[in-house]
Amino acid sequence: MTAPINLDVLTILGARPQFVKASVVSKTFQEEGIKEGILHTGQHYEYQMDSLFFKQLNIPEPLINLNIGSGTQAHQTGQMMMGIEQFLLSMDTFPKLILLYGDTNSTLAGALVAAKLGLPIVHIEAGLRSFNSAMPEEINRVVTDRLSQFLFCPSEVAVGHLQKEGITKGVYCVGDVMFEAFNNFSSLASAPKEIDFDWSKDFGLLTLHRPSNTENITGLKSFLKEVGTLPYSILWPLHPRMNQHLQLIHIPSNITVCSPLGYLEMLFCLKQTKFVITDSGGLQKEAYWAKKPIFTVRKETEWTETVEAGWNQLIDLEVTQLSDLLSMHQPNTNFRHLDIPDASKKITEKIKEFLN
Repeated sequence: MTAPINLDVLTILGARPQFVKASVVSKTFQEEGIKEGILHTGQHYEYQMDSLFFKQLNIPEPLINLNIGSGTQAHQTGQMMMGIEQFLLSMDTFPKLILLYGDTNSTLAGALVAAKLGLPIVHIEAGLRSFNSAMPEEINRVVTDRLSQFLFCPSEVAVGHLQKEGITKGVYCVGDVMFEAFNNFSSLASAPKEIDFDWSKDFGLLTLHRPSNTENITGLKSFLKEVGTLPYSILWPLHPRMNQHLQLIHIPSNITVCSPLGYLEMLFCLKQTKFVITDSGGLQKEAYWAKKPIFTVRKETEWTETVEAGWNQLIDLEVTQLSDLLSMHQPNTNFRHLDIPDASKKITEKIKEFLN
């Protein structure tokens, strides 16, 4: 396929959280006359984690979908790099900027190819650090920040991380585009269909997707047993990665398992739930904005502000007395750092300055 010419920005997407972020930025690009094309790597490919998001959030159709799918870290990233490079080389004129979101393998692949071709890189959600170099996401975000010319940070904390690494040029604190999406789409939140669940009762929302949790069957069994002791119903939208393990684990009677939910359905669940248990980076923030207590099943988080503000507590699969932790959870009303408005407009203004 020969790509369109004279793109201002080529945005590289591949995973569900990136679709949410792109929904607000792409809309602002359109309003401000920035010519954007989207390349979809196909990192997430099931309808409920991919096409449904494009439909619900009115994201422009990709120019191409590489359909990379699953694979090991190296295989997936390598396949993406080859596909991205081939697409760029098919263009009559390179785009003026390559835009990347977050910390996925799609992000890393786009950064490496752009850097090799000498194309300026925009990184949205720059400066985040978990300080766990064993996390693939940490490697992806650190490398991408090193290669980027425009680093749009969601908070001053992220700016500070970059400063400590000697990165100060092209760094801007613009706020969080996911906060903008959360505000824009909350009024459209809708109850999931075809789920037999009593929304009138207090319940908790559970999500797990990181291999460190989903591949640890012994730990997972122990964790679910503990969740089963909670005096609440639990809704668990199941990540596809968990499907292969369902026969190996016991699901307590208070847990209702369902398929992955669209963004509008997840927003509805966030509005209704009493608390959130997750290992997701994005859902930590969304639960924080929804003013719900958060229990993050990780040893660290890149969203340290949510912990410092008293809303987020880190736990692990071996957690005990989870019910006591929940009853003792006393969040405060400190919402600093993560509520900067109009991130997409600030990003677009800087990009327009560069293009002009």
